[in-house]
Amino acid sequence: MPHLTPLDFPSPHGDELKAARTAAGLSQVEAAELMGYPVQAGSRGGLQSRTWQALESASDPRTMPGPVFALFLLMTEQHPQFTLVRKDGSVAS
Repeated sequence: MPHLTPLDFPSPHGDELKAARTAAGLSQVEAAELMGYPVQAGSRGGLQSRTWQALESASDPRTMPGPVFALFLLMTEQHPQFTLVRKDGSVAS
């Protein structure tokens, strides 16, 4: 069995998640689609992600799991320590 290194992946607060999303230049719908969260038709037309809205809300107790947030940061090239690298050694983009 390979040696596993534990990593600390804290869950983000809503404002931290929103800041990461906006830094990536993504709408809530685009971020939700990237991470596999549900997207549905909005009441005023267009699309929305109630799940992503809740994750960014300061008043909602739901938070994004820390490892999922770490993956979001990796996929949007914002992780402070790591980057995605393909097994052939090339950087994923």
